[in-house]
Amino acid sequence: MTNSVMPTYGRLDVAFASGKGAWLTDINDKQYLDALSGIAVCNLGHCHPAVTRAVQHQVETLVHTSNMYHIPLQTQLADKLTELSGMEQVFFSNSGAEANEAAIKIARKYGHSKGIEKPVIIVMDGSFHGRTMATLTATGNAKVQVGFDPLLPGFVRVPYNDLDALRMAIGHWPEAVAVLVEPVQGEGGVKVPEPDFLAGVRAICTQRKLLMMLDEVQTGVGRTGQWFAFQHNDELLPDVMTLAKGLGNGVPIGACLVAGPAVGVLQAGNHGSTFGGNPLVCSAALAVLDTIEQEQLLNHVATLSQQMLNAFKDRLAGQEGVKDVRGLGFMFGIELSMPCAPLVKQALAEGLLINVTAESVIRLLPPMIINAEEAELIVDKVCRLVLDFLSSHAVESVA
Repeated sequence: MTNSVMPTYGRLDVAFASGKGAWLTDINDKQYLDALSGIAVCNLGHCHPAVTRAVQHQVETLVHTSNMYHIPLQTQLADKLTELSGMEQVFFSNSGAEANEAAIKIARKYGHSKGIEKPVIIVMDGSFHGRTMATLTATGNAKVQVGFDPLLPGFVRVPYNDLDALRMAIGHWPEAVAVLVEPVQGEGGVKVPEPDFLAGVRAICTQRKLLMMLDEVQTGVGRTGQWFAFQHNDELLPDVMTLAKGLGNGVPIGACLVAGPAVGVLQAGNHGSTFGGNPLVCSAALAVLDTIEQEQLLNHVATLSQQMLNAFKDRLAGQEGVKDVRGLGFMFGIELSMPCAPLVKQALAEGLLINVTAESVIRLLPPMIINAEEAELIVDKVCRLVLDFLSSHAVESVA
């Protein structure tokens, strides 16, 4: 194996040759059920025909010009996203980290427009917003920050799902200009907040004239059973929302959407992207959104995900070592009382792709297109793996 690729990933010992729907085939012709979707990216599964047709057509037509010129497909995509979300304007980037960088720049410029010399953004413990310097600083995980000091100033961290702590921080920091929060913390362990949390954040931001900024990079584009996770709350609209992952179904695209007081903050020359929103990626994203509508996948996710969550809870109920089973839509977290990273390789051997995050949380992010049989297979395989894992550790502890 060559060492020419920088070793920034701890890769599993598998390489995939092809994919179709919820299944991947490796270079040795072994098949795997994908319960991770490329970390919430391939919402429509692998090689969805609608996305394939859109990309093939666009490659034969026009791949890239520049944002120096009008791009009709970009306008169409922006119109569609604002229609679905209720937001007003969109900036296109290439990734979730870049979308969050745009949000951070908006917040700082918004603060400066109010005469605040050193704006502060309130962020959350356990969050993940990216690996660029600004998004790394905003991320609430000290492990990913090690070795990259000095981090950027202007961020204050509070506990997730704690409105009192948020109020206290804002009271202590009059320079606060925005709150950046994930509707569900994905990397942080699939943490689903109390039902009134986002509404509470919205009320506080409105009262204090702060921007409410939602990182929906992982939760957006249908993954939770709504187009965007904030739509589980009636009459809630953020000022800034970021998207990526599932928007292009594997084609790299990010988006930063604004509404209300965030509209017009960035003007010509304030921000940009060479590749952001080019014809190729916009054609893929439009195909994704159209397919979710045409195949009524939001209802499918809402219904099937609840059945899966109930099945996980039933199968793992009362098991010593299982701390919690939680989820929203096709985001599932099974938290164990011990580190469980070995389960990733064990699942791989069983032909199943899963993830472990926050050391002890099994994270499942299946494609939105899975059928009932595939959903049942995921539940069955994961539960058996968990029970075997806990049983083996119980034997070890007795020995």
